Amino acid sequence: MFEGFEEKSIQVGEASILTRHGGKGPPVLLLHGHPRTSATWHRVAPLLVERGFTVVCPDLRGYGRSRGPAPTPDHSGHSKRTVANDLVAVMRSLGHDRFALAGHDRGGAVAFRLALDHQDDAVSQVALLDCLPISEHLSRITVEFATRWWHWFFFAQPDTPERVINADPDSWYHGDPESMGRENHDEFREATRNPDVVRAMLEDYRAGLTVDLRDEEADRAAGVRLRCPALALWSLRDDLEDLYGDPLKIWQGWAGDVRGHGIDSGHHMAEEAPEALTAALGDFFRR
Repeated sequence: MFEGFEEKSIQVGEASILTRHGGKGPPVLLLHGHPRTSATWHRVAPLLVERGFTVVCPDLRGYGRSRGPAPTPDHSGHSKRTVANDLVAVMRSLGHDRFALAGHDRGGAVAFRLALDHQDDAVSQVALLDCLPISEHLSRITVEFATRWWHWFFFAQPDTPERVINADPDSWYHGDPESMGRENHDEFREATRNPDVVRAMLEDYRAGLTVDLRDEEADRAAGVRLRCPALALWSLRDDLEDLYGDPLKIWQGWAGDVRGHGIDSGHHMAEEAPEALTAALGDFFRR
């Protein structure tokens, strides 16, 4: 995976962020979702390099081989704002003061926060993949949402999820080496067998229902919106449209310049539809 890319851990404050980066040209930051690592981009990143971009793929704080401080009772150490600040520091350490970014799933929540907080000083464009603002999900809770996305609320419970998942992580986290790619699958499997990684991934969800929700509600009350160009993409064979209708209409409440469309894929579009995703991202980032 990632032939021609450099891999290193970058220390930013209390966190050590495993980062893969390669290519020449305008910088693009790619953020993975749960429970993946930066390796989920192994098919997309080289294609973006071929299109003339510098591509940076980090493991989010606590995921994969990135590490942060121990969780705190208020979950702020794993909030989207804290993780976003990690990534601004990573990009600046690599010499990229301004960059485009894309985030998938939980990485999409980080990308949204990063863009809201840093659109004036760092973010030129943001692509939001298979995600909505956390507050929008929670304001639309239905029986169907609670049934399909019950894990959001299970993961937020103290201690019990760790005991359940770590008892048999291979049964809890399913991955297909053929569709994922063997090396990507092996990296994912190693990460999900690590109790420290599992704890950090759960803290991501605990922060989502507490500090992240409060941050979004404060932004909404203050009228904070995305002013940078935004792209929303969603998997046509996942359930975002089933639950909410057209995701673009929801994003229009948060962004003045947003476009988007569905991708013919299951949830992990970077692994399942890399060419279509690369085409959409490459065209958007060239605007």
